[in-house]
Amino acid sequence: MPSDLAAPPVLSTPDENILEVPAASDRKSSTISDDVLRATYEIARTVDEIRAGGWRRIGLQFPDFMLVDAPRVVEVLDQELASVEDGGAKRRIYVLADSSYSACCVDEIAAEHVAADVVVHYGRTCLSPTSRLPAIYVYTNHELDYEVTMTEIEKEFGDKETKLVVMADLTYQNHVTKLVDHLNDRGYTNVVATDVVRDPAALIPNRTILGEPMDEEHWKSYSLIHISDPPAALLLALQTRFASLHILSTPSSESPSLTNPTMRTAGALRRRFAKVLSLASAGVIGILVNTLSVANYLSSINLLREKIAKADKKSYTVVVGKLNPAKLANFSEVEGWVVVGCWESGLVEDDASYWRPVITPFELEVALMREDERIWGGDWWGGIEKLSLIEADEKSSPEAENGVDHQSGDAEAVEDDVAGGVEGEESEAPEFDLRTGKLVSHSRPMRLAVRQNGAGADSTTGSNGTNGTAQSAALIKRVVGELASINGVASPGAEYLRSNRTWQGLGSDFDNETSTLVEEGRSGIARGYHVGEDESRH
Repeated sequence: MPSDLAAPPVLSTPDENILEVPAASDRKSSTISDDVLRATYEIARTVDEIRAGGWRRIGLQFPDFMLVDAPRVVEVLDQELASVEDGGAKRRIYVLADSSYSACCVDEIAAEHVAADVVVHYGRTCLSPTSRLPAIYVYTNHELDYEVTMTEIEKEFGDKETKLVVMADLTYQNHVTKLVDHLNDRGYTNVVATDVVRDPAALIPNRTILGEPMDEEHWKSYSLIHISDPPAALLLALQTRFASLHILSTPSSESPSLTNPTMRTAGALRRRFAKVLSLASAGVIGILVNTLSVANYLSSINLLREKIAKADKKSYTVVVGKLNPAKLANFSEVEGWVVVGCWESGLVEDDASYWRPVITPFELEVALMREDERIWGGDWWGGIEKLSLIEADEKSSPEAENGVDHQSGDAEAVEDDVAGGVEGEESEAPEFDLRTGKLVSHSRPMRLAVRQNGAGADSTTGSNGTNGTAQSAALIKRVVGELASINGVASPGAEYLRSNRTWQGLGSDFDNETSTLVEEGRSGIARGYHVGEDESRH
């Protein structure tokens, strides 16, 4: 198709526009009244909690669409905090405008740049526990037309004995109890409300169902109504936990509508399982860190590394900040990614544009199973909150008690299963990509490296009477010698760099390179770096 361009496009800002300031008429400004602003952003409660905590440096974290109100919120908080004598020390308030990772998590990275003592998080949140800083959560509130909402519910559920659970996005949470009371007044007899708790791994993430405690099976006969559009991760997690899901969309308080996303969610789950199969045949898996604030993210990274290593696959840990396809495409040797994030940010939406599949830790658990054990039961989870529970279940399983590990890829177990007792590399069972039906020879690149270092290698004797050590050495020469290794451990990433990349870095065109002394560089944050062993700031 011919181009309409008469000249190459300009891909940079013209010099004369570099310092250009937008016209005042083009800039958005806050339009809500002072009373609404104080109520929406819960100024009184925020001031009380800041004073009670004795915090002096406060970071305010706004989602992008709320930044228009940020200057007025700072001004009102300043006035309220200065209105009462409080030790004579002035408080400093900072606006954290651009989140380092997902907006639902408290941005401790940005807060540390201003040495904040506390973060006030505005808007909807995943409520994941923070790792370093305390947080004040202000959900903000929105209006809801009760009459229109109940009319929509009555159209969908004409039977007044229908079992219903009502929940809402945090920004509409203050309407849940009142809405349930209205439904009870209209004759509904089995409607229960939910309340907010900090428990991302609960039956409903961060919610508890009010009333007498029941097990999870009891609630499978109930239909769930969610006020306001939920995140995709929540829909997938709740798909099999209730009889049906219904979303009360609220683009405006005047026109809510009730929809059933069951078909859409079921299709999304099928697409997720297709990605699981892709990772099942991947040999190199990237651990993608999508949070540095959730309390247990470091232990989760270590646990994922262990699980991947037990499956004889190679893992690389990567931190890239906010995700986009271009960033991940730079790591072409990585065949798939698992995200370390909260229950909401663990699911990467619009992932069709990513070159390699991006899955959640729960999906990785399924991908690392043997083919005869890999059953997709419909259950799904997005974040790292349940990793510790999965680890505990594995340790208490009968297989673990008997010393059997189905994911370890142990060489001796493989040899026992092969007819004829063939030893060596040929004893490894072939593995196939279930999506393409082709044999995959690199799905477990660390299996041979693990076997050569095994405890039994020095004491085994081959069928022909030769010592196992000699066989192991021959195996190293034939296989590992062809694969790039680091400190004696096979490195698929280094091998990919050596054999597949056309450009391998500056200086790669020199035959004889000399190593240079590695010196400690800058450390710390931008407002005050430390250089090497010098403690002075730069």
